[in-house]
Amino acid sequence: MAVEFKDYYKTLGVARTASSDDIRKAFRKLAREYHPDVAKDKKNAEEKFKEINEAYEVLGDADKRKKYDTLGADWKNGGFRPPPGGGGGQAYRTYTWHGGAPGGGEEDFQFGGTGFSDFFEQFFGGGMRGGAPGGRGGFGGAQTQAEQGQDVEADLMVPLEEATSGAVRSITLRRSGPRGEKIQTFKVKIPAGVRDGQTLRVPGQGEPGAGGAPSGDLFLRVRLASHPDFRVEGADLYHDTDLAPWEAALGTNVTVPTLNGSVNIKIPPGTQNGQRLRIRGRGLPARGDAEAGDLYVIARIQVPKELNAKEKELWEQLARTSHFNPRT
Repeated sequence: MAVEFKDYYKTLGVARTASSDDIRKAFRKLAREYHPDVAKDKKNAEEKFKEINEAYEVLGDADKRKKYDTLGADWKNGGFRPPPGGGGGQAYRTYTWHGGAPGGGEEDFQFGGTGFSDFFEQFFGGGMRGGAPGGRGGFGGAQTQAEQGQDVEADLMVPLEEATSGAVRSITLRRSGPRGEKIQTFKVKIPAGVRDGQTLRVPGQGEPGAGGAPSGDLFLRVRLASHPDFRVEGADLYHDTDLAPWEAALGTNVTVPTLNGSVNIKIPPGTQNGQRLRIRGRGLPARGDAEAGDLYVIARIQVPKELNAKEKELWEQLARTSHFNPRT
């Protein structure tokens, strides 16, 4: 069954000519609407949130977007073809392994529950680890050809809330080959404080070994889901907060979100556009030798686009009275 093409532009509701800023705004709007923590229909919202994240994962990255646009053009012209061993539906990803398994032939690996569609995994996800299909090294003589199974990689979408508190994910593994089909479901623990790009090892869930040798392992590469309010850099979170010019000049108090509830912070007088205000320990939690991250609030000073007569009069009065000159 051919892998289904995903129209990421349609998912985000933007044109193919949309700017990166338009794509980011569309993502933030939809992510807020469908975030499972705020949506009433949590089950449907969770699936929609995953679709929105997957679309932004591709369209929000210049290199991935370029590759996707090429695929999209081929698809529209009837030239879209998944690679050999293509997936069998939206819920699973597929790897095809030629030879080496007891009984010979091909064996397909399909994983459900990772948060990504077949289409994403085929073109933007992981794959095999190690050397050529058939194992990582011989365990017996030339006649027995005992070889350990090859490791397999998959991507695992992890919301920031799960990265903060930890979670247990149910992963479905479907193996299809000449000896029939086998479906397994196993639990994967997502530890609190997991970082983007970190791999979680699931022993024995890779390719089966040959000649009685053990199976390879499954490595799940963590991809932290994009969030409408935060950007992630390492263990630190970044949040943009809008300020009026007088709030930045005179100082004020504002409420900002964190992953553990909102907090009130003081904006000091004379705050500059782009200035970072640090809230210690409000990023991703500590894990192992890695310290807890911080939350950085980025000041974004907004100027009114329209003024009524009274506001214009006051701004003109300020211009006549103030000695401030930003160019000196």
